[in-house]
Amino acid sequence: MDAMIDLKQLRENPARFALGAKAKNIPVDIERLLELDGERRRLQAEADRLRAEQNRLAKESGPQIGKLKGQLKGKHGPEAEALQKEIDALASRPIALKQAVQEMEARLASLEPSLREILLQVPQPPDADVPVGRSAEDNVELRRWSPPGFDPSAPFAAQRGFRPKSHLELVRDLGLADFERGVKLSGSRSYVLTGDGMNLHQAVLRYAADWMVYREGFRAMSVPVLVKEEAMVGTGFFPAGREQAYLVDEKSRSGGPEGYDLFLTGTGEVGLMGLHMDEILDESALPLKYVTVSTCFRREAGAAGKDTAGLYRIHQFDKVEQVVICRADEAESRAWHARMIGYVEAILRSLEIPHRLLQCCTADLGPKNADMVDIESWMPGRGEPGPDGSPTGAYGETHSASRLYDFQCRRLNMRYRSGGAKGHGETVFCHSLNNTVLASPRFLIPLLENHQNADGSVTIPGPLRPYMGGRERIGP
Repeated sequence: MDAMIDLKQLRENPARFALGAKAKNIPVDIERLLELDGERRRLQAEADRLRAEQNRLAKESGPQIGKLKGQLKGKHGPEAEALQKEIDALASRPIALKQAVQEMEARLASLEPSLREILLQVPQPPDADVPVGRSAEDNVELRRWSPPGFDPSAPFAAQRGFRPKSHLELVRDLGLADFERGVKLSGSRSYVLTGDGMNLHQAVLRYAADWMVYREGFRAMSVPVLVKEEAMVGTGFFPAGREQAYLVDEKSRSGGPEGYDLFLTGTGEVGLMGLHMDEILDESALPLKYVTVSTCFRREAGAAGKDTAGLYRIHQFDKVEQVVICRADEAESRAWHARMIGYVEAILRSLEIPHRLLQCCTADLGPKNADMVDIESWMPGRGEPGPDGSPTGAYGETHSASRLYDFQCRRLNMRYRSGGAKGHGETVFCHSLNNTVLASPRFLIPLLENHQNADGSVTIPGPLRPYMGGRERIGP
């Protein structure tokens, strides 16, 4: 249980964890946690003392009882009764201590649920250089990029010579998606990609995955998207994000205690990180660089507003996800974070998608991240209406890169042996990072809207054409 967070650090500096939780707007009772931890340590020390005393008495009383039993032979009357009482007293002392140990262990066990509940709520403290904020509105723009000749701050029509269509209009006019049949099948926030919509969806996923494998040397992996609760807890998506996950209720269907529930994952990160749960890795094998393409499921509980229409906020999508598992070194983690963000920037530039990087503030980090940078792509069809009634455009989140240090690896009990060869050196919890390489069909929004033409067609960016049969355009 202690592996959920570094309790030694919390005992030494509780203010860091209390202030970190406050900065993230995550309520957690650090004072109560320390009280329970102190009580547990006191009970454990007493149980250990009683157990040692029990073992000592059992060892010492054995020969004494044997000697007294020898003296008892042939004795009768009061003398025999006195010897038997002495034997019984010697034999009862270890038994009484054993009972006392069992009582201590029962009290320890009764503390575990409350202690575990609070431990699971303690978030990763944000790094000191993360800006403090109350909401996503306090995120800080780091930099932005646009292809030559285009400025997102200027009207689209003035630069391109025509009023832009939204992705909803483009998919309708070009026959790229069927929302009505998607809703008929699965309810709200559902869709069916059709024809070139599905082809383009597959093309961007394959392009991103190939980039990571063949250019950046990541190992392609297939991971389950239906996982046990331990994987969701271990990766930090439970308990805080439980309302966003779809539950497959197998426990009640099994009819027995051996059954367990399963959950549909909202990101390939869960499967990639869970691969090495409860393992000790060789330091020489690090860093592990994994990439997967997986279907993701999110309930989007509580999410409402203008993003409910179209492909922006949906229940099911596909995502290329990258994960790095490295040594427990802050400088190395920071370097990997920057490198992973760089991969995404390079992909976006190759597809000529205007984008910006946002440094997430403390309140937008979530429980598990020490730092997080979002990448937002420019979407001409978003934003408030302009004087002509057409949208003025806005940035929308398409990627997110996180640095977690040992937060997940502690919960997953994922360690490595420091100092070289297997079997030598102490075990240390790994560090982990993750990043969205590309998520579709959301990514189709900036792709279609930025590459649309006056005649209603969409130009296929050069890097995607090999995945689209060599075609240059979608539409007339």
